[in-house]
Amino acid sequence: MRYLTFALAKGRLAKKALALLEQIGITCDEMKSDTRKLIFTNEELKCRFFLAKASDVPTYVEYGAADIGVVGKDTILEEKKNLYEVLDLGFGKCRMIVAGPKEMKDVLEQGGAIRVATKYPNIAKDYFYNHKSQKAEIIKLNGSIELAPLVGLSEVIVDIVETGTTLKDNGLVVLEEICPLSARMVVNRVSMKMENERISQMIKGLRELTK
Repeated sequence: MRYLTFALAKGRLAKKALALLEQIGITCDEMKSDTRKLIFTNEELKCRFFLAKASDVPTYVEYGAADIGVVGKDTILEEKKNLYEVLDLGFGKCRMIVAGPKEMKDVLEQGGAIRVATKYPNIAKDYFYNHKSQKAEIIKLNGSIELAPLVGLSEVIVDIVETGTTLKDNGLVVLEEICPLSARMVVNRVSMKMENERISQMIKGLRELTK
């Protein structure tokens, strides 16, 4: 039996994913130890796990370096990789939104040209160009996106919001919602064929837990 390899997005998503997998009998005690190892193995189950930056998880899965990945829907939409999204795991819930000063609502509704700052240029382009058919200049940023409209770099932002506290504290409001987000399980296309029975069994078990 070959190893099934899991790529988990570092941080909260990985912890919650491992807790869920434990409930269906897929464990990895090695990951709980204080070690600098990069790959963790459960020899008995023939499963391997590694932690990766969220934006890299879809790449590992697409190229078959991992059979299965757990990552946020925002990353899947942004990275646009060729893989199967098989399950909404139901945690890490938040929303992808357009935000800015409240007076920008009229500009958005009228469909005028607008400057948008975001960590998610592909999602922003798709939303403004394809969904809204609105002319938008997309500016890619990596740090605090909320800063952009405050210093005049952009008029609005496209970002993830969970509670909305940071927006509120900076005088910004949610203007439009693009889509809901949560943690998803993704599978390599070849792995889905080669290891269909094992992977399908796992998906079935997780689906029961996340109903």
